[in-house]
Amino acid sequence: MSQELNQALWNSANIMRGSMNADEYKDYLLGLVFYKYLSDRQLYEVVDLLEDRKPETLNEAQKIYEDAQKFEDWKDLKDELESKFGYAINPNFTFTALYNEINNHTFMTDHLRQGMRDIEQGGSKIHKPYEDLFEDFDIDSKSLGNTPAKRNVILAGVMEELANINFNEYGEDALGNAYEYLIGEFAAGSGKKAGEFYTPQSVSTLITRIVTLGQESRIGFSIYDPCMGSGSLLLQARNFIKDSHLIQFFGQENIHTTYNLARMNMILHNVLFEYQHFRNGDSLSEDWPTEEPTNFDAVCMNPPYSQQWSAAKGFITDPRFQSYERLAPKSKADFAFLLHGFYHLKDTGTMGIVLPHGVLFRGAAEGVIRQHLLENGSIYAVIGLPASIFFNTSIPTCVIILKKKREGRDVLFIDASKEFKKDKAKNLMLPEHIEKIITAYIERRDVEKFAHLATFEEIEENNFNLNIPRYVDTFEEEEPINLAEVAGKISEAQNELQTEMTAFINMTKELHGEGIEDFLKSLGGGK
Repeated sequence: MSQELNQALWNSANIMRGSMNADEYKDYLLGLVFYKYLSDRQLYEVVDLLEDRKPETLNEAQKIYEDAQKFEDWKDLKDELESKFGYAINPNFTFTALYNEINNHTFMTDHLRQGMRDIEQGGSKIHKPYEDLFEDFDIDSKSLGNTPAKRNVILAGVMEELANINFNEYGEDALGNAYEYLIGEFAAGSGKKAGEFYTPQSVSTLITRIVTLGQESRIGFSIYDPCMGSGSLLLQARNFIKDSHLIQFFGQENIHTTYNLARMNMILHNVLFEYQHFRNGDSLSEDWPTEEPTNFDAVCMNPPYSQQWSAAKGFITDPRFQSYERLAPKSKADFAFLLHGFYHLKDTGTMGIVLPHGVLFRGAAEGVIRQHLLENGSIYAVIGLPASIFFNTSIPTCVIILKKKREGRDVLFIDASKEFKKDKAKNLMLPEHIEKIITAYIERRDVEKFAHLATFEEIEENNFNLNIPRYVDTFEEEEPINLAEVAGKISEAQNELQTEMTAFINMTKELHGEGIEDFLKSLGGGK
């Protein structure tokens, strides 16, 4: 069933695939998928409230909902929907109603716009859970078509594809996983843009598995991602925490479109609003959260690599950075992101962050910050990942694991750069690769050509350089060369060449024409 749902959703992208790139049409398709999900769920609830049963079809539910407008208890029904879902879509603007308009050739994009507005305006004066959720769904965008008529045709075409899917027929996990599947497919087609919203599932699994180790039974487990993208990295924690429905999710995202994508992703995975704590903002320029809770059981991050930031002098007194003597350089914010996340980690927690290898060995300010972290015992492990596993870059990356107030200052180094399966232009980390890394991480001992537990003194001798090859020797000696055998092969090749050359010269002797004799002489076969 899941594969069928995935394929049906992906097929709907074909309508827009020829007219815009993946980074653009993902926002429209994912927005429409989410709108239909909310609409379908509301229609089923209407029939359950009014007739205490499930409808046979969405069209039957639509008819019952439209008829309900005629009765005196119409307002009570809307209030009930608002209370349960936080929104109530007008019967004329449900996805099913709009699809019927498409079939009757009366569909107008303004009707879709109004339906989305119904959702956004739901909730109370104090709390509007869907506020601005469709703000980036630009119905008037020229990307959809140069004229209102063309935009109407494109949107109607996508909605016709989606109309054949009844989201109520699928389990909660299936729909949430299908949404994740779509996000992953869009990332594959978005190139460098993919890094803004998606972390490959294998990397998400590896990091969340590590940061949840030993905390699987913690009630009210809290996890924070200051660069949350689509929320995929955060959601992985549900696979490892026993009471996953009680996880408190905290996240911040600077790009508004991606921030809304994460909100939709959480709702489709049935994360209740009281467990969602998200903010649209820049994690570095303005610290968040600043009101309790501010520290978390786990922090996970896949920030933009070597991004510029202000590095203004005032940040040196910022509590996040003031203990490290220097600020991350203006041209590379990698350590700024790391220190921000580490600041929000509980003393008993674990943090995992993906960064380029440069943070392991670059000097100047970064070297000073790295030395402070090592002297404090904050860096617990360094895991080198394979190259070409991310959609937005082919460079090899590493995962740095950090802890607070632990005993010892040793660092575990794992070279997992060869732990992958080749898949066209990308490399994939399979479950067995992840399991090998996790096993080495837990056992925390030397594994030949794979892992090394380095003492602080060893790291100090290396001038606090954490470049993995300094600690894990993966050098493979080449097999000894048999010189006699090589000489024999060379002699054999020379004899074959001489034989072929003699045959060729004999053939050319039969040729006649100007310049032939000079040509033969140049080969050594002329008379």
